[in-house]
Amino acid sequence: MTTTVTIPQNLLPRDGRFGSGPSRIREDQATVLYQSWRSPLGTSHRQDGVKDIVASIRRELAALFNLPEGYEVVLGNGGASQFFDIACACLIERKAAFGVCGSFSEKFAKEAQDAPFLEEPVIFRKDYGEAAVPEFTEGVDAYCWPHNETSTGVMCPVTRVPGSKEAGALTIIDATSCAGALPVDISQTDAYFFSPQKAMGAEGGLWVAILSPAAIARAEAVENSATLDGATRWVPAMLSLTKAIKNSRKNQTLNTPAIATLILMNEQLKWINANGGLDWAVARSRQSSNILYSWANASDYATPFVPEGPARSTCVVTVNLDDDVPASEVLGHLRANGIVDCNGYRALGLNQLRIGVFPSVDPADVEALTHCIDYVVKEMKAQA
Repeated sequence: MTTTVTIPQNLLPRDGRFGSGPSRIREDQATVLYQSWRSPLGTSHRQDGVKDIVASIRRELAALFNLPEGYEVVLGNGGASQFFDIACACLIERKAAFGVCGSFSEKFAKEAQDAPFLEEPVIFRKDYGEAAVPEFTEGVDAYCWPHNETSTGVMCPVTRVPGSKEAGALTIIDATSCAGALPVDISQTDAYFFSPQKAMGAEGGLWVAILSPAAIARAEAVENSATLDGATRWVPAMLSLTKAIKNSRKNQTLNTPAIATLILMNEQLKWINANGGLDWAVARSRQSSNILYSWANASDYATPFVPEGPARSTCVVTVNLDDDVPASEVLGHLRANGIVDCNGYRALGLNQLRIGVFPSVDPADVEALTHCIDYVVKEMKAQA
């Protein structure tokens, strides 16, 4: 990068944060957090002040996803990646099947491959940029795939694999980068899990799972079952789903949570539900993503990474840039002007932008972003 491009003030978005996680936190959430500095911040998570917030989160999530009878909201410390381990320890009985179409779905499958008490999983792999859903396989007791692959901006359908429920298999969906921004019928899942630093507009360090009665029963059975070699399966306390369930029913977590994260998440959920719930949030994210895809389609240097169709995400947008437009330089100029976190996922190694358009992101800011990118690229070419 040579001379830093200065973008005219009239082109800049009101808020320049477009990360795919951590994502934008709204000013109103931050205000509530600041007002909480004396209480409940710095107080016990076993007392009513914090437990009331957890209870509110569980109620708001139940309303947001219109939970079927018997489904429960469960939460614990760690983050969504830790739930990969929890699922392997407590929900997969012997053998799982995975849909793999990006770095995070690959990581989930790898955890099952490395678990010494599980059989080798069945992997249904697709090229990055395509959706991957496992197919029915004899002997599989858990089917796992992402609702939205964070690394590539790919959406996968959430519907039970035909014959899986009749065979007693669970459906486990990683919804980390889309819960609260994509439509979902929770009845088609047994574990729909995520962390709050995406559409929930909060910080990391927490995992949340919406569990069916079948998933709860599976966890109870597996944590007391024998492994393939006849030994009782050892589940560390921090990975015990039954402990998390028991604590969540008391509106608390097993260990001390980050109370600020709980406050931010609660405020975001109340905001979404007050504005129309999941339908409203989905429509808002779709509006923002349509702006980006339309811009990229019309551009002479940018192209949507995911082909048009049902696999193209409406909450994480990935856009390829021509080789003569280095994404690293574009990103550097944007950051110098206060527009941050549009980086492509590092492990893919592609010359691309990745833009989070969760409900907190104003579509007007997305429109402004497209003008800023065009301005930067025009100036880069003029400097070349």
